[in-house]
This record gives sequence, structure tokens and C-alpha cells, in this order.
Amino acid sequence: MVAENPYLRMVTRTVDLRSDTVTKPTEAMRVAMANAEVDDDVLGYDPSALRLETEMAKILGKEAALFVPSGTMGNLISVLVHCNIRGSEVILGNNSHIHIYENGGISTIGGVHPRTVKNNEDGTMDIDLIEAAIRDPRGEIVYPTTRLICLENSQANCGGRCLSVEYTDRVGELAKKHGLKIHIDGARIFNASVALGVPVSRLVQAADSVSVCLSKGLGAPVGSVIVGSKSFIAKARILRKTLGGGMRQVGILCAAALVAVQENVAKLEDDHKKAKMLAEGLNQIKGLRVNVAAVETNIIFFDVVEGAKLTAEKLCKNLEQHGVLLMQESPISIRVVLHHQISASDVQYTLSCFKKALIGVQEENGF
Repeated sequence: MVAENPYLRMVTRTVDLRSDTVTKPTEAMRVAMANAEVDDDVLGYDPSALRLETEMAKILGKEAALFVPSGTMGNLISVLVHCNIRGSEVILGNNSHIHIYENGGISTIGGVHPRTVKNNEDGTMDIDLIEAAIRDPRGEIVYPTTRLICLENSQANCGGRCLSVEYTDRVGELAKKHGLKIHIDGARIFNASVALGVPVSRLVQAADSVSVCLSKGLGAPVGSVIVGSKSFIAKARILRKTLGGGMRQVGILCAAALVAVQENVAKLEDDHKKAKMLAEGLNQIKGLRVNVAAVETNIIFFDVVEGAKLTAEKLCKNLEQHGVLLMQESPISIRVVLHHQISASDVQYTLSCFKKALIGVQEENGF
């Protein structure tokens, strides 16, 4: 029998900064779920799903929308609709979520070839590099056929950086020039909209399709929505069923998501302020390095500097003993993500725990 660590019983506070996916449904969401009008969504009759989809299409300035179980499925469906011939090619960032974190689904399931372009620190890809990656149609006997460009906004792996309207419009112009489509992985598109002070519909105006996660910063328990033209969504609905994403009384989930959209978009600005506050505090602690200027939304990446006598892994484990949960990205790098259920008091508590962890080790080692 393994002895219980008595210290763990002393931890009465948990500050979960692993992701904005860890939020719990609010009381208003639970009430909405309990009272949701439902029907069979595979047959197209669930009223709560229809309300959510109509509202999301309106907000994002597109013709139609479709609820899907996850952002990964939303991105996969979107790519497959646009690249409906096996052997097609999509241009996307080498640091993008679709390329790194989605099991290679576009290729293993869809037969779509990914052609990566380097993401800059600000999340963009150089326009000239995107254009250079577009295949010459005269080489179709040996090359895949370029059909799609994917952007991500905000760009999570670059620290939640925002793509501007001007940049997205330029990519849109390039796509039109070459007869290509644009899909935006907008898992945190509302974060980008709030940070830039631009209506979300304007931010995605150049896109043919957008996926929006409802269970990240917006705080819904489950799901994403994809938006686009009516014909795009009609094809997406068929693919959703093919992939096993067609669910029946899905209105229970959509009701909570609608509450999230109505109540939590307004809270994102505060999430960003708390992230900046935390980043500034971390940057003042000896042994940590944060690019505070790069913190534009609710995501922070920081490094444990060489000589701190503490690895990122050990620091995460140490903080966990205090109830502060983090996500290690590399041997020296850690990611934290703020959300509406993290308070300003939680931020101060987190900073105090970091100081205890680092200062204690540094004093022991004479750092």
C-alpha cells in the first residue's frame, strides 16, 4: 500500500491553467441544458441546435452553420469539403493546430496532402512564401493540386497571437488570384476579435469556412460550430454523419453553448487582462523569462532559464503540490491559459506559488 502524502490533503485551492477547455458549465448553462427543447438533429429537427446554428451564422456573417462534437472534427470536415478529390493539397502553418495536434486526419482519412509554410512568431505566414507554395497547375502530373489555404486565429502555438483583418484580407486576395479556398481554424476567433477590437464577422470576411470552438474561451462544456455557405454546410452535414459526428438530441449541448456565446464573449477582455497581469508578474521572477509584449489574448508561453536549478517538469510538479496546474511544452517551456473561471485572486495566488517554488530552490543552490 502506497502511503498517502499528507501535504496533498492540505491543498484546498485549485487554479487550473492547463487550458481554457477545463472550465465547468455555469449554473445558467446547466439550467439551459435541463430545459432544452430537443429533437433528432440527424434528421434536422432539433430546435435548440437550429437556434445555435442560426445565431452563429449571423454572428460570423456566413449563410449557414453546423454543430459538431469537436474542433478537430470541424477542421477535418472543412478541409475535406474544400479538398473533395483525394490527392488535393492544403497550405497551412508548420505550427498550426491542424498540422500538429489533429492526428494527421486530413491525410489519413481524407487523402489530403499538407504543404507547410513556416509560422512567424506573430502567427502569420509570409504572403510570398504562401504564394511560392502554391503548385504550378502545369505540373499536375507530378504535383498534388493546391485547393485550400488554412489560417489559425488566434494562433495558439505562437502564444495566442492574433491575425489582423489586413493580413487575412491579403491572404484572401491571394486565394482568389489562384482560385483557392480559405478555411480559418477559429478555435479562439472570439479572443482575436476582442483583442483586435474588430467584429468577428469582419475578421473572417475573406474566409470560405470557419470553425469556432465553443468549449475553449467561451466556456461551453462540449462542441464546435463550422460556418460557411449553404452549399458548404450541406456537404459538411453529410461528412459529419460519415465521421460519426451525427448525434440525436444534441440540443442539450447546444443550449449550453448558446448561453456561452451570449454571456462569455463579454468576459474575454478580462481574461486577456488577467493573462497580461500574470505574464508581467512571472517575468519579474528570477529564473523565468516571458515575452510580455507577445501576450495578446489569454495564452502565455514562458521559459525556465538556464541556471534556474529547476526544470520545467519539476516546476510543474512543484506547483501542482500547491494546486496550480500547468502544461509543460518542452524541457524549458511552460504554457498557461486563462479563462473566465480564473479570478484576479487566483492570478496573485499563482504568482506567490511560483515565487515560493523558485526562490526556495535558488536559495538552496545559491542561484
